[in-house]
Amino acid sequence: MKKYILTILLLFSGTLLFAQEKPNIYNPEADAKKDIAEAVAKAKAENKNVFLQIGGNWCIWCIYFYNLTNEDEDLKSFMNDNYEVVHVNYSQENENKDVLASLDYPQRFGFPVFVILDQEGKRIHTQNSEYLEEGKGHSKKKVMEFLKAWSPAALDPASYK
Repeated sequence: MKKYILTILLLFSGTLLFAQEKPNIYNPEADAKKDIAEAVAKAKAENKNVFLQIGGNWCIWCIYFYNLTNEDEDLKSFMNDNYEVVHVNYSQENENKDVLASLDYPQRFGFPVFVILDQEGKRIHTQNSEYLEEGKGHSKKKVMEFLKAWSPAALDPASYK
């Protein structure tokens, strides 16, 4: 009888683990074109660039990157100070084909993939996230170097006088 109860409890706890809610970082119903246009307008007003994180809730590396940049205070602060962030969904529900075509098909690098837009909405860089990995995750150091290299200050000619 004890084995029977133990088996039931193990099955029930396993079911609870799998029943946990999926992350909701990317919204398949979002209008990515509109979200990007709003981010560009806000970036221009606040002297920032736009950081597009393209991926889906199905992508564990997309979730890892999101968690890193939202839980690490240094990265979170730098991103908030220098970028307007938009999470562009790519999933079976919505591949955002038109938006990705307008960005020169960044999905060719896999997911997540990052696109930096300037304050006018012009694509200035596409980053394969593989180059920001180290071990079994993204490297904080590599991510920070990447973010700094494409920040408004780094692209301002006055920074080099």
